[in-house]
Amino acid sequence: MKECIAMLLAGGQGSRLYVLTQRLAKPAVPFGGKYRIIDFPLSNCVNSGIDTVGILTQYQPLVLNEYIGNGQPWDLDRLYGGVHVLPPYQTATGSDWYKGTANAIYQNINFIDRYEPKYVVILSGDHIYKMDYGKMLDFHKEKQADCTIAVMEVPWEEASRFGIMTADENGAVTKFEEKPREPKSNLASMGIYIFTWEKLRKFLVEDEANPASDNDFGKNIIPGMLAAGERMAAFPFEGYWKDVGTIDSLWEANMDLLNPKMPLDVWSDEWKIYSRNSGMPGQWVGAEASIDNSMITEGCRVEGKLVQSVLFAGVKVGEGAVVQDSIIMPGAVIEPGATVKYSIIAENTVIRTGAVVGERPEDMEDLTKWGIAVVGEGVTIGQGAKVGPKAMVVKDVKDGEEQW
Repeated sequence: MKECIAMLLAGGQGSRLYVLTQRLAKPAVPFGGKYRIIDFPLSNCVNSGIDTVGILTQYQPLVLNEYIGNGQPWDLDRLYGGVHVLPPYQTATGSDWYKGTANAIYQNINFIDRYEPKYVVILSGDHIYKMDYGKMLDFHKEKQADCTIAVMEVPWEEASRFGIMTADENGAVTKFEEKPREPKSNLASMGIYIFTWEKLRKFLVEDEANPASDNDFGKNIIPGMLAAGERMAAFPFEGYWKDVGTIDSLWEANMDLLNPKMPLDVWSDEWKIYSRNSGMPGQWVGAEASIDNSMITEGCRVEGKLVQSVLFAGVKVGEGAVVQDSIIMPGAVIEPGATVKYSIIAENTVIRTGAVVGERPEDMEDLTKWGIAVVGEGVTIGQGAKVGPKAMVVKDVKDGEEQW
């Protein structure tokens, strides 16, 4: 028997990340030079004392499954408990894809029942943050809640993007609206829930029996429990948290790692973020290289100029090349004399000599045309080619060509 287990929703398509998620699930997208997004909730579980985690996969799971393996990097290779990858499966009565977040948990009720937990933590696989779920569980017990939702204050102009809570002075949720047009509160749900399992199980079964339901926590389960008068509590969170489900937010979160004023510390041994290391040698910096406020990871070779950028494992930046305000994912090659600015370059991409990808806003006359340039996995940008701001490149660009 386990007092508390975690269920990590990692099956989303991540369509707003465009070319970065054409071949892999959103939680498997590289982050911060050494990690993948899923490392954060997995590490939070381990650091919080939760040793049983079900990872619900669906869309493009190959890389994610391979990365998780037996869970050893996160100390989740256990005989009883540990990490389990849970894709949709066939039963005697048929099979079905996960239809929504609530349906995904419903389809794995038998897995949860195996451990007879009193509490279940529901997590998303596309958030960057550090959180002690143990403190949230203590809060859940203290409030004698049936459901506790982690919340944080967001700017009023962004409130309509979130599920919005209204809570009284004791932290009890009195109202919930999913992405309201005219929000009455700026207390946003972070998509992190703790449920008393007996109560959640009942609502999952009832929700599945309702043919009109979207089978979603935000749209159905949370409003349903609130309407039924169940005890709902709002757990306040004040640390760093970012949903990296868009190109801009993914870029911003990587840049936040380089900002000493941002409370996102991946180097702390007190709350370590674990990952499956690549086993590459240490990074190499050439005699003529210039590196300013950037993060480089093992196996990198830098001979050019690097400014305010994040380089993942095995990246090569040639002599005379310039990489500025950009994210360069594993195995990418920036050849000598190439320029990459305000861009995200996916894995195993090649930017040939003299090519230019992206542009700084300060260099543009019309800022409405500005945005992050993105080059997809395995793409080659030919010699002297140019890729403009906002471009989403999914196939090779020939020598001298332009793509906007």
